[in-house]
This record gives sequence, C-alpha cells and structure tokens, in this order.
Amino acid sequence: MRLIAILAAGSVFIAMPAIAQPTDPIAAVEAQEERTSRVAQHIWDFAELGYLETRSSGLLVDELQREGFTIRAGVADIPTAFVAEWGEGGPVIGLLAEFDALPGITQSAASTRDPVDGKHAGHACGHNLFGAGSLSAAIAIRNWLDATGTPGRVRLYGTPAEEGGSGKVYMARAGLFDDADFVIDWHPADRNSAAARKSLANRSGKFRFRGVSAHAAGAPERGRSALDGVEAMNMMVNMMREHTTMDTRIHYVITSGGAAPNVVPDFAEVFYYVRHSEADEVRALWPRLEAAAKGAAMGTGTQVDWEIIHGNNPTLPLESLQMMMDEKLRQLAPIEYTAEERAWAASIRESFGDEAPPLAQSSEVEDYAVLTGYGSTDVGDVSRAVPTVSVRTATWVPGTAAHSWQAVAASGHSYGAKGTQHAAKAMILAAVELYTNPRLRERAKAEFTAARGEDYVYESLLGDRDPPLDYRR
Repeated sequence: MRLIAILAAGSVFIAMPAIAQPTDPIAAVEAQEERTSRVAQHIWDFAELGYLETRSSGLLVDELQREGFTIRAGVADIPTAFVAEWGEGGPVIGLLAEFDALPGITQSAASTRDPVDGKHAGHACGHNLFGAGSLSAAIAIRNWLDATGTPGRVRLYGTPAEEGGSGKVYMARAGLFDDADFVIDWHPADRNSAAARKSLANRSGKFRFRGVSAHAAGAPERGRSALDGVEAMNMMVNMMREHTTMDTRIHYVITSGGAAPNVVPDFAEVFYYVRHSEADEVRALWPRLEAAAKGAAMGTGTQVDWEIIHGNNPTLPLESLQMMMDEKLRQLAPIEYTAEERAWAASIRESFGDEAPPLAQSSEVEDYAVLTGYGSTDVGDVSRAVPTVSVRTATWVPGTAAHSWQAVAASGHSYGAKGTQHAAKAMILAAVELYTNPRLRERAKAEFTAARGEDYVYESLLGDRDPPLDYRR
C-alpha cells in the first residue's frame, strides 16, 4: 500500500515545476475546489476508524507530495499520523487535518434515513470534510506564499483518532507543535462561527471485570459474575453524580456483558468518560471511579483492572485570534447553493420537526461570543502547546446535530463540500494575516503566555501510556 512505502522512505520531497500561482488568497482556495470535493468524497467512502485510517491518511499524503511538501510519516509512534511542510523562513503556521470516522452509524448521502448495508462506520462528525478542507487550505497557502514571495512555512498535521483516541495528545506530548508559531483549526458544523469556545477536559477508561463462569441455574453458587461487578460499579458511580460539581459529565456503555443468560459471565467490561471544564477536576474525579470499581469487585467476588484510553485538556481560546478569525469569516461571500442542494437541504430539515432553524442560517455568521461547550476535543492539548485559532462553517443543514445520520449524509454531499471550501477560505485569510501582521503575532503570543501562566508545564491526561492503536478493533 502507498502509505507503507511512505513510512519506509521517511521524509520525502518532490520538486514541482514552476507554474503561475494566484496572489489572491481566495482565488488560491477556489482553484482547489475539485480537490476538496474529490478528497472529501474518498475519505467519506473509506469511513475508517481511529488509528486504522490507512487509506485516508495515505490519500492526504499523496496529494501533499504532489504539491512539493516534505513529509514526516508515522510520527508520535502512530502509523497514520504525519507532518507535511512547505516553505522556508518566516512564521511557521500549522493546520490540523482529521480523518477518522465513528463506529455504529451509517447513512448514504440521501436526504432521508438510509443506512448502508455492510458498512459499520460513518463520518457523522464530518472529519472527511475536516481533512479535505485543511488539505486544500494548506496547498492554497503554499501557492500564495510561492506567488507572493512571502517568507513563511505552512505545515499540515495529519491527526488521527480524534474520536476517543486523542491522536493529537500523543503528537503534542511528542513535541510536534513546539516549534510552530500558530495553529489554525476548523470543524464542520450547522452554522458559521468564530466564537471563542472552551471545551471540557475529558478522560476515558475501560474497566474490565473478571469472575468465574458456571451454569446459572445448575451451579450458581460456583459462579462469580463479572457482569455483577460492572453493574455494581455503575450503581455506585450513578449515586456519585449527586456529589459532583455542576460542570461534571459522566457517561458509560457496557461493551461486554456476557453471551448467554444461563452462563455466569466470567468477563465484562464497561467504558467510562469523565468530563469537566477544568482538567484538575477530572483528575480529582477519576480516583473516585477507581474506588467504585475496587468496591464493586470486592462486593461481587471478582477482580478488576482498568486502562485509560484517552484524555484531552480543555481548549485555550485566545480572543485576539478568535476576533481576527471572526472578521475574516465576515469578509467571505455567503455560500451559494444550487436548486438541487436547496431542495435536498429542505428534505433533511423536515426530519428535525417544526422547531428546525431556517435554512438561511447557513449563509449567516453567528455573533461573536465567548462560550463554554460541553464537548471535548484533543485540539485542547494543541492549544496549550501553541497559540491556536478555530473556526466552524456550515457544512451541515441548520439544526443538524453532530454524530447523527443527517451529519453523515451532508458530509457525503456537495452541500457539505461547499461549506468545506468556505472553511478553507477563512483559514487562508487568517494565515495571510498572521504571516503579514507582526503586531497581531506579538499580541496573540502575549495573550497565550498570560492565559497559560508564566510557570505553565504541559501535562497530558493520558500519563505515559502508548497510543492505543487497537482501541477500535
């Protein structure tokens, strides 16, 4: 496979012939429109899970090689992670590119519910668009730098396994962002926004109980149910919720609970997430989960061990950068849709009921605000390593929730590709501002230092564990 060859070769550079490039940043992105749609569609079709995104990562690397980027593949001990760079001198500006899908949800690009037989994952968070949009923006920035002779380097980080795998955390822990000056991030959404958004810190872990199997009716006294251990732990954690702070979020799913009711299960597993707006509170909550697991094992005569799977620090938004991105987003002409795309969107909207937002929302920019969201992302660890600016664009029909079949459909439709191009345009305008405005760079870096604190020392919520490359197998 192509990616394997790249990993074996290490850093690769392919010289490109000199060709005329547009000096207008927007034109530089518009020239990538075919690439954006094509790459987004291929990654949507692949729908590869975290740390298994061999074809998706390989496709992005191939596109970047053809444009003369130097490639470092397999970074941070992750086969599908990479760093691609072009340019010399000047500021180093990185872009993030995600490409993992979610398990357990599939949908065609149809505007009504249409699961795809035999397919067990889908891009319900639009990471196919994320990867394609960042790819096109990085190449457009490369072309603009080349055309204008502006000193600077553009770097694309291929970041696997955002969904529960914390790929960027391992990359941050490996120091891959330490020599970057700024990072630009974006995410698919049902609206356009450059709000300064703080996410929740998050840690997850799998608690594995082991007991003794026996015939549940013929010899129940000889059995020790691992499922009893899981259920006892869940009961204690659910009681614990009364005694946590308002920002706390705890959720779980039993991933293994036995195979037959008449067999006492000797193995059971529960997968927990703990979230809070402050990383220190997550650290304080986690030992209480461990204590509940130990107590459950003692009370049910079972054994328990656990493994931390992923952990994300909260994002660190910088208003100097977010307000700049808000300004760039407002400079863009609204997305224009075809009659077919508008009809398709109207059909999707019907699935949301009477309270769905108007379709016109996709052409508007939300008012700037400072917000705390209730999701979590490994971008948080990037934002604590390097000043980071983020934007969201309307790739989904207004009213669409992430991780839904409607999000999968839009992410595989031309409607989503147009919103992706919109994101690439906002990113290149922000990049041009950062390359050419030293006062903004100084102000943002001063805000970054103040927000982290002079004595800040990075600490991940993962500890020193290796990347869980098999967590989706």
